[in-house]
Amino acid sequence: MNRRQFLSKITRAAATVPFAASASLRAQSGRPGRILLRSSWQSVNIGDIGHTPGALSLLWKYLPDLEISLWPGNLGHGTREFLSAAYPRLKIVEGSLGKDGKPTTPALAQAWDSADLYLSGSGSGFPASHHALAFRKATGKPLGVFGVSADPVSGFGEGCDPEGGTLLKLRERALLLPPNHLAADLRYTIDNAAFFFCRDTITRDYLKAQEVRTPLVEFGPDAQLGMPLRDDAKGFAWLKEHGLEEGKFICVIPRLRYTPYHKIHKTVPKEVDLAKEALNARTTEQDHAKLREMLIAYIKATGNKVLVCAEMTYQVDMGKEVLLDPLPEELKHKVVWRDSYWLPDEAASIYSKAQCVVSLECHSPLIALHQGTPTFYVRQPTDTCKGQMYRDFGAADWLFEVDETSGPQLWSALSVVAKDPAAARAKARAIMANVEREQKRMVETVGRVCRALP
Repeated sequence: MNRRQFLSKITRAAATVPFAASASLRAQSGRPGRILLRSSWQSVNIGDIGHTPGALSLLWKYLPDLEISLWPGNLGHGTREFLSAAYPRLKIVEGSLGKDGKPTTPALAQAWDSADLYLSGSGSGFPASHHALAFRKATGKPLGVFGVSADPVSGFGEGCDPEGGTLLKLRERALLLPPNHLAADLRYTIDNAAFFFCRDTITRDYLKAQEVRTPLVEFGPDAQLGMPLRDDAKGFAWLKEHGLEEGKFICVIPRLRYTPYHKIHKTVPKEVDLAKEALNARTTEQDHAKLREMLIAYIKATGNKVLVCAEMTYQVDMGKEVLLDPLPEELKHKVVWRDSYWLPDEAASIYSKAQCVVSLECHSPLIALHQGTPTFYVRQPTDTCKGQMYRDFGAADWLFEVDETSGPQLWSALSVVAKDPAAARAKARAIMANVEREQKRMVETVGRVCRALP
């Protein structure tokens, strides 16, 4: 049996062998498994920050003896200190690849040499897939993917649609693509993966229609849903300072249809950046007018407050401009604007005390769900197919397509939460129970591949 046949066999077995069998696999291996986790893509988004502690917590929850090295993309905004404090066992290895496709630092070269498995963390479009490809070709060792999206329709580029579309339309269009649509390098990487967990079923169904040969391509929730870290001391002090009481406020998060990375990173805008800016200018008011209608109705009906906050750095100022400033003067005292960026642990603490989190961003609702807080994801058509995950793990009632939803409709759904917050929280817990069953299956697969290698 060759190495590929062996990997195929043990990966297929992961879907059927009970997790309790991991003890025997541990005994056979004679040492802890070693994983090189490729994650932490950027630090200007608490969702991308949260992917890493989500994956680490899940892996160590079910496989506590694993040795994990993190190969990060970016550890700015205090993320390095955040991860090091929370996970003192974690090894952080940095570096890139040279023209020869090999690591540029001794630490990364050592991590490649010692790893049993390259594990690509959650993200959009299989981030750094070329690094996974280089690792596989250089080492012959297995690689796996821990919850990513691959949207073949939305965005700029050949064959893509800058306007995006509803999730239903994206699925239809993805499945109409010819079976040779997948780029050759990406196909090779996926074909040679021991497993490929897709964080949404649109990605899964697209890859299956493309006839990829990985032995396991299945739905597996975004790693953010495993992020348990909180900073209650900091978060609760901030709530008290700003007069926000538990269960008597909602959080609202804005978003542009395309993230202005040229502004975030202070680079000269390219033609594609200008095209994105034009689309943002055309749609920003119509998207956020609906959120304002909802929060005005909420304030008038309940007398409660609203916290306007951010998931990405650029949304700090944006929240004031599009949600607070246009409000009637007599209601502004009921809105608290958070004028600073934060890390996901403080956000989690604050979301845990909210009555509901309503977000145009995809990951703040995931942070809230882990805390048992009801949450609405108001999806923009340009935000890739990843939002399908809400339907996949049982939160379809809390997913709204912004172009198909009005402000009064959002308030109608929010009023249900406001009238019976206990029932809404019970629903959030039930959703997380679905998520946790899927998460365990994902880690089972990691354990089988990592520990059963000869």
